[in-house]
Amino acid sequence: MRNNLARAGALMFGLAVLYPLAGLFVPVGSWRWESSGTLDAARVSIGLTAVAMMIVVVLGTPMALYVVRNSARERLAWQAVLLVSVLLPPLALGILISLAFGQHGLGLFLAQFGLSMTNTPLAFVVTQVYVSIGYYVLGAIAALDSVPRPLEQQAALLGHTPWSVFWRITFPIARLGFAVALSLAWVRALTEFGAVVITAYYPAGLPVAIWTNLENFGLPAVMPLLIVFLITALPLPWLAHLLAQRRSAQRA
Repeated sequence: MRNNLARAGALMFGLAVLYPLAGLFVPVGSWRWESSGTLDAARVSIGLTAVAMMIVVVLGTPMALYVVRNSARERLAWQAVLLVSVLLPPLALGILISLAFGQHGLGLFLAQFGLSMTNTPLAFVVTQVYVSIGYYVLGAIAALDSVPRPLEQQAALLGHTPWSVFWRITFPIARLGFAVALSLAWVRALTEFGAVVITAYYPAGLPVAIWTNLENFGLPAVMPLLIVFLITALPLPWLAHLLAQRRSAQRA
């Protein structure tokens, strides 16, 4: 009886969590499918977010390795730094980025090379890197913590270079953790509105396009974009998390 009550409570909780998806089936009038605008927004979001994720992985993975290999005190200090980037309110982060890279900051240097951090693809990518890299590095640190240190040390004693140890020992064990970290960074960057709308209103990605369509045309013009948004944002982190949990269950 107790198990049945617990299961019923869990079922009600799950239904409550998923209930907002019922909004997809609410009649809001004939959907306005502006194919060119929808495809352009999807292309901007997916393409530039992919570039941002490559930068996040290239910069964030060595940083995670460095933090894991350090003393507990220095590790705590670096994690505190990373948490600042995670906890900054998005709107505040966007304003700070626009000021720091603006005419009175690094923007003066970038302008010499014809680069602008206002309403450009560069501004879009840099903003996404800032909003997501903390999530990736902290997730990668957790993934690396799952790797038994003696295995890496033994491989090094057998003559493997640090690069070889990483690819032969570290990465195979931590790969699902890396996938979860990357998926969280992906969805964090792809869905960012507050910071991006300050630094890169144009080119418009999906979150900004959804907002402008809602303001200008109402819900019928939003729904097609919303479907594309959910399709691009949800599957990667969802599958990565399920695979990680499945692996943990198999180990147990």
